[in-house]
Amino acid sequence: MSGQFLSTEKQAFQPEWGLENIHMTFFTCVRWQVEETMDPINCPYHYFCDSTYPGNYPPAIDILLLLFTTASYLGILVFTAMEIAGGRNFHQTRRYLLPSGPFSLPVILIAFAKGRRINTIFPLSSVGPAIFQLLLISALAFDNEAGSEIKYAFFEASTISGILHASLYLDSVILPYYTGFDALVSSTFSGECTSCVCRKEVLVVGGMLVSYRGWSGTTFLVVGTLFLRIISKAIADDKGKAAMLIKSALESFCWTLITIDFVYLTKNSPPQRSILHGAAFGGVFVLICLHVLRKVCAQFRRWHLGNEKDAKDAAKNHHKTGCRGM
Repeated sequence: MSGQFLSTEKQAFQPEWGLENIHMTFFTCVRWQVEETMDPINCPYHYFCDSTYPGNYPPAIDILLLLFTTASYLGILVFTAMEIAGGRNFHQTRRYLLPSGPFSLPVILIAFAKGRRINTIFPLSSVGPAIFQLLLISALAFDNEAGSEIKYAFFEASTISGILHASLYLDSVILPYYTGFDALVSSTFSGECTSCVCRKEVLVVGGMLVSYRGWSGTTFLVVGTLFLRIISKAIADDKGKAAMLIKSALESFCWTLITIDFVYLTKNSPPQRSILHGAAFGGVFVLICLHVLRKVCAQFRRWHLGNEKDAKDAAKNHHKTGCRGM
């Protein structure tokens, strides 16, 4: 960022500060303080970073989370490919390997809860939204298979609770990041300190440049769909059919919103760690495409089975007619 001026006597940006230190301060700031300004025309709002979060965890933590995320992604990829190919479902094994399962979901919650300090090799401020989309896709694409309605309701309710908590923890990671990004891009350095900036408008939590949030309509719709799965499994058959139709429509709408979020994040996320960011959302794009292919294959199988059933019924009726003629 080039030097800018509030007046001809004071340089706004001091080269000795170092761009890396400035970026670190802005992106890790958890509280911005506004103070009185002596220049209400050119600097109506003067902000500085009042506190930043503690230092980052060792890179080993990032590497472990990277390996865990990669394994979770491959799990979704493999199970989706198996369903497309019409192979075995491995319901019991799948439950514990998917990101929305009872083993992986707590790990994601812990990572998001501590996500501000996971910021070296695999920064959650950048890839956290992609991991959260991975969680939503896992919950939507694969139903929790359980032996009884009580177990099914318990697993689905746990998934719902986990998704809601994960969305809040994700926002605690990305909102300071987005706020710092807005403060860095849309402000002018005042020259008073490393983080001192002048703005023409109020700096809001999360900034105005990236509007994505984990606690969003997409999250609530996915949660509503999972809740409807519990209801449709518990109620009577006649009403259950209506609930299944509504659930199917909601699932399609959920996938549409996830795709919209994916496109938005691909275009509007802060340009930090672009290669890692591209790889993360490239993986999400592959899963969305596989879901479309999975639906097409399932529809084709239903059509093929329907034709076979019609052919068998026609042959049976023809055989009965021939017998009566004799």
